Amino acid sequence: MVKPQDKPCQVEAWLEALGAPSADRDYQPGHARVLALLQAAQEQGFTFHKPKLRIRIAGTNGKGSTAHFLAYALQANGYHVGLYTSPHILTFHERIQVNGMPIVQDDLMRLMAMVMPLALEKKASYFETAAVLALLHFSQQKVDVEILEAGVGAHFDATTAVPADMALLTSIGLDHQAWLGDTLEAIARDKAYVFKGCATKLSMKQSLEVERVLGEVVQDVVYTQAWDMPLAVLGEHQKHNAGLAYAALQHMHTYLPDLDITKAEHSIQHALISGRLEQVQHQGHTFILDAAHNEHAIQALLPTLKDMQRFDVIFLATREDRDLSGCVARLEAYAGKVVVMTGLKPYIYQSITEALDAEVVAYPQGRFLVLGSFLTLNETLSWFKAGFKV
Repeated sequence: MVKPQDKPCQVEAWLEALGAPSADRDYQPGHARVLALLQAAQEQGFTFHKPKLRIRIAGTNGKGSTAHFLAYALQANGYHVGLYTSPHILTFHERIQVNGMPIVQDDLMRLMAMVMPLALEKKASYFETAAVLALLHFSQQKVDVEILEAGVGAHFDATTAVPADMALLTSIGLDHQAWLGDTLEAIARDKAYVFKGCATKLSMKQSLEVERVLGEVVQDVVYTQAWDMPLAVLGEHQKHNAGLAYAALQHMHTYLPDLDITKAEHSIQHALISGRLEQVQHQGHTFILDAAHNEHAIQALLPTLKDMQRFDVIFLATREDRDLSGCVARLEAYAGKVVVMTGLKPYIYQSITEALDAEVVAYPQGRFLVLGSFLTLNETLSWFKAGFKV
């Protein structure tokens, strides 16, 4: 087994002993393993620190953006904020942040030395183990607020294994059907579990079908309005995420009586979030990177693309069991060419790097949009660093 003193690059190898994560294929329903790992830490002498406020966030798309808006606003108010999100773009450490700083190597390895033996014994998943590591780190750092982004659904997600004070629900669409069901109703019922045990429950406006389901299974949900001021981050859909975060801040006076809502507003307005219509200049080209990789997320991008300068090529990547053929036709209105890497066949290239190598050279000072998972964005950023010359 990898030892705690080993090099940073071996963190992933240690975690992959649990089984490499890949969306819901890493998902194991149930809370028993998470609770067993937390109990074991306590039995080893770990002392848990209770935050002033713990927030859960579930939904199909927008969870990470909403979480980051909240974290920025709370940090601007001087609170010590723990943020757990997934997946990561470059390194595992990004998933576990305190005041915007990823967990440092030494702290991570010490926690892994305590958690990993039992995680392997209990066959805990990568995501479950990551969530436990986050909770332990936040406790050690004595954070004021914990923000926990769900991975898949909510009912049996690792982040709902521990009690929370506030729950937020972002937009709901079809995704992860293998685990959550093939209908919006089934998915909404699963994700509604995020509200269980929470005194404060907020949701952005949903479809009529989803709101009907929520009305049947949970009481006292407050529906929020979209943000109505400019944002630094691009995307009309981000106004709904920002509006949900802002509404949450307005409901925090019970937990954080000193919160200055004006500081929070300013922070939300100026927040930039990696991997969300993020602009990168490379070798004279303009690249826009976005983590949209399902139909629900791509549909949300379309109103923003309408107002952007036309792209030479849109690169579209998703996992092999998703069919985004309907999205291709819609995206063709905003680019000279749409290149599909993965997903249901037929596709043109096997990877984003292969596609970039082949396509970018044809467009001096080109404009490109890369859509795909955080893994796709990771590979794109690595391609930039490799110094490909056009």
